[in-house]
Amino acid sequence: MSIDHPDGAVIQAAGMAPKLATRSGDQGSASSPGMRTTLFDEKGTRPLGVAEGQGKMTLRRRRWSSSAYITVFIICASLILAPYNLRLRLLSLLSGRGWHFTGEAWDDTSPGNYTAATGLAETLEMARSLLHLVAGLIGMTQALPFVRQAGLNYTTAESGNPFVDGWYADPDTEFYEGKYWVFPTSSLPYDEQTYLDAFSSPDLIHWEKHANILTIENVKWATRAVWAPAPIFRNGKYFIYFGANDIQEGQPEAGVIGGIGVAVADKPEGPYVDAIGKPLIGEYYNGAQPIDQDVFIDDDGQAYIFYGGHSHANVAKINDDMISIGQFDDGTSFREITPEGYTEGTQMIKRNGKYYLMWSEGVWTGPDYSVSYAMSDSVLGPFGETVRILQQDPEVAKGSGHNGVINIPNTDVWYIVYHRRPLSETDGNHRVLAYDRMYFNEDGTIAPVNMLVKDDFADGQSVGWKQYGSAWSVADERFVSAGAGVAMLDTNFGDLVYDATISVSGSDADAGLLFRAGNVSGDLSQLTGYHAKISASGSVILEKFVTGASSILSQSDAIITLATEHHIRVTAVGSQISVFVDDMQTPRIAATDTSFSTGADGVRSSAAGARFGYISVAKP
Repeated sequence: MSIDHPDGAVIQAAGMAPKLATRSGDQGSASSPGMRTTLFDEKGTRPLGVAEGQGKMTLRRRRWSSSAYITVFIICASLILAPYNLRLRLLSLLSGRGWHFTGEAWDDTSPGNYTAATGLAETLEMARSLLHLVAGLIGMTQALPFVRQAGLNYTTAESGNPFVDGWYADPDTEFYEGKYWVFPTSSLPYDEQTYLDAFSSPDLIHWEKHANILTIENVKWATRAVWAPAPIFRNGKYFIYFGANDIQEGQPEAGVIGGIGVAVADKPEGPYVDAIGKPLIGEYYNGAQPIDQDVFIDDDGQAYIFYGGHSHANVAKINDDMISIGQFDDGTSFREITPEGYTEGTQMIKRNGKYYLMWSEGVWTGPDYSVSYAMSDSVLGPFGETVRILQQDPEVAKGSGHNGVINIPNTDVWYIVYHRRPLSETDGNHRVLAYDRMYFNEDGTIAPVNMLVKDDFADGQSVGWKQYGSAWSVADERFVSAGAGVAMLDTNFGDLVYDATISVSGSDADAGLLFRAGNVSGDLSQLTGYHAKISASGSVILEKFVTGASSILSQSDAIITLATEHHIRVTAVGSQISVFVDDMQTPRIAATDTSFSTGADGVRSSAAGARFGYISVAKP
């Protein structure tokens, strides 16, 4: 027996491992008219012209290319050197079509009814088929590295946001050597902000940390406030552009050194070292503080740097060496492009010939920090109407801003990568990394981004969960209790649809979903909220907690099998609460209660061995 999970997961009966049929579905697929088919360099978010793309293939693509070209050479040599009839048989096998054999021998001495005209016609046909074969094999060298990438069609970070542990902010992204890279700020007080880490993943689920890819020991002029790295690859080197020292207006004239620097490395994970021994941009131009840069290479190979704080944005050309600033046709080097509402945090992407300038608005320590964008037909603008697409959600997180973008190569699947502040955190530096799906409308505009709450534990981690009572762990993509205890997400939902799979292992054990909960502490003596649980005795129970004491609101019989996963769904809209078990059409419990209207969401177990999976909390 199996049950269908709302996100397409199929949960097998007892003793069988669950299988995930699909990771998409909440908001539909991306619009097909925008499918990208251009070649990509290691910067997977940005297409290049053919010449640039051919010069920047990833190492994985090079390995595939070498193998394919050797195969093509062997096939061509065999076809040239083989006797005529053998060539026909080889082409018949390779092309999948039947060739007419007029001769009976395996050499060129017995051609049967073979004539010069026949030979010319068949030779031309052989050449045409060979060209198709070679073209197909060369095409495989371009497509094979991205076969796996095409399947990364998620709705959010399916294994949970934050997707890595630790306080980080200001992420930018790259696609290097078949992996997705995220380069963030280490979100610490400025005097402690003296290094940069990075994270890489082949699938956006399993992330590897690369510590100290750049430190102030390798940038002698930088002493503090190293932030907002912008990575890119060119000329066989990996570059990071970063802000340092947080210089203020008037300080450069007084001899204070700081601004935007550039460092270079031979590998994506560094170590990165200062490329020029001084800031690349160390002064204010057009009122823009030299921070929060993004580097973009257009289809024609021209590189640009977008940057600016203090509510001013500039763009400048970067020369081919990637370590010096170029000039525009009018002889100037810095051009102001400040859009309405701009604060800081530039990001440039290109899709279907349109340029999208993205930026952050509001105060970075405040809850209203957000992301907006504007479009243009030119990389230099002017940029049109300002549209806000990402902002705080009082049920999920606050201070959502300063973004990067991931585009899955050869697809129209896009993700916005950003930082946000958990609801319960008040320290301005307590920011975490998250990503969510970014959809484009049919007219090319970007739809508002929804911050979704999911965790399938496929990454083997429980980042973002606060644990109380007995310890919790992740095993076989399930969140497992070691005893009686509670684990909570930092959310504050009112109306909701809460889904999970739950299994219990003991005959007297129960486990369930907490929602609209509050006052969660170590001994749970002050716990308030609702709890929908299943019991191995064959019951589904809806109870509420008031200062740690529980009372049953409703109870129903259900077929609950030990060590078997059951799909549990809770819907709560206003005072109406329904609980479903396996059958998502007919609730086992339908109750009315007005005690609690909002609160956190989590899981609870009365004994060891309870297992939770496929957590999803959403608005109705």
